Amino acid sequence: MTQTAVDLDRHVYGSVEAPIRIVEYGDFECPYCRAAAPVLKELVDSSAGVVALVWRHFPLFTVHPFALTAALAAEAAGPLFWQMHDELFANQDRLTDADLSAYAERIGAGPVCGPTAQSFREAVKADYKSGVALGVRGTPTLFINGDRYTGKVKLGELRLALGLR
Repeated sequence: MTQTAVDLDRHVYGSVEAPIRIVEYGDFECPYCRAAAPVLKELVDSSAGVVALVWRHFPLFTVHPFALTAALAAEAAGPLFWQMHDELFANQDRLTDADLSAYAERIGAGPVCGPTAQSFREAVKADYKSGVALGVRGTPTLFINGDRYTGKVKLGELRLALGLR
């Protein structure tokens, strides 16, 4: 799989037709991403189809030793990506291969470690490279309809920035 073959918008939470698209570059081992996750989901859930969230992997592997394997496991969960996303954040302090396999089993996903997970390396790499190209240096980094969001990841502030009540 080449980078051009990877769909960077493959993980959309909410309506793919939503006029407002928030792209989050995130890391499953990042405590700030964990804190942002329920806020962003509530924003989408309460937007009546106006807002969608796109997840892109940006594992900070130099400071988070399990971030890359967690990203690969989330990819390997396939259509259960968002359920795995939630499991990973709920259990952020336990991301060994054995833990990842247990979470996959809990949500009904197939194997998410080993060769299965490694087949998704290019997808994670493509997300990461797209973030680097946009100047992403930390997580979470958000872009709203292509523009970098620099405010706090708080529900009220995001609604205000998006012009929502």
